[in-house]
Amino acid sequence: MSDNTRGALLMMASMAAFTLNDTLMKALAGEVPLFQLLVLRGVVTTLFTGALAWRMGALHWRVRRGDAVLIALRMLAEIGAAYFFLTALFNMPIANVTAILQSLPLIVTLAAALLFSEPLGWRRITAILVGLVGVMLIVRPGAEGFSIYSLYALIAVAFVTLRDLVTRRLSAAVPSMLVTFSTALAVTAFFSVGSIGTEWVALDTRAALLTLGASAMVICGYMFSVLVMRVGEISFVAPFRYTGLIWALVLGWFVFGEWPRPLTLIGAAIVVSSGIFMLYREGQLARARAREKKRTA
Repeated sequence: MSDNTRGALLMMASMAAFTLNDTLMKALAGEVPLFQLLVLRGVVTTLFTGALAWRMGALHWRVRRGDAVLIALRMLAEIGAAYFFLTALFNMPIANVTAILQSLPLIVTLAAALLFSEPLGWRRITAILVGLVGVMLIVRPGAEGFSIYSLYALIAVAFVTLRDLVTRRLSAAVPSMLVTFSTALAVTAFFSVGSIGTEWVALDTRAALLTLGASAMVICGYMFSVLVMRVGEISFVAPFRYTGLIWALVLGWFVFGEWPRPLTLIGAAIVVSSGIFMLYREGQLARARAREKKRTA
């Protein structure tokens, strides 16, 4: 099996795990308070990532002040993303929320160009604009049936964009597991404090198993997403992240009896197509830069 094939399988496994986590969390909507769910899931995730970070020696790493500030900002972004994404997920079809989230590569590329002056050619600008049209077809502001929770999903995308941009600015020497553990700990601590005014409910066997399953899926998703960065070419592997939308469609239909409207499906197809083109174009540019560097070396 080639590295690209392994990378593609790991990416698909990561997307499947994250989507299964979303499904299990959504299945508990209205049964267990959101903050309680985030705390319970966070405790399991924090313990696991903490043990893994300790075993890898990441907890003993001395972080520079600049990186510490960036990690703190990343924590805040993760907290905002978790709240707005799950609130939207609890009140919208899972496929709709997932489709909106697929615009992330487009938004991150645009934000990086605006904030960090990263080069952006007309082809990628066109792909971004077309992808945003797809997002509008999914959200349909002003249309009948429009929900405020569509805006929550967009706010979640904004927070995830901030998280990814901050991650780009971290020093390469900072261990990934240290960042992952710190973020999990911060999210758990924040929602633990936030849940003080919330009345917790006792979990029955079903709810306990679903919560444990969601925790396991989040851990698997994190692990696969770390492993995928170590094998295969990013330009080949990255498009397989869109398989998460297929999982969302299938699970939304089987578990919740949800199926998006035709206009939503068209919008999702536009977003995915734009994102795949963006990743393809970025791969082309990366290979061209590598060839130029090799020529001038």
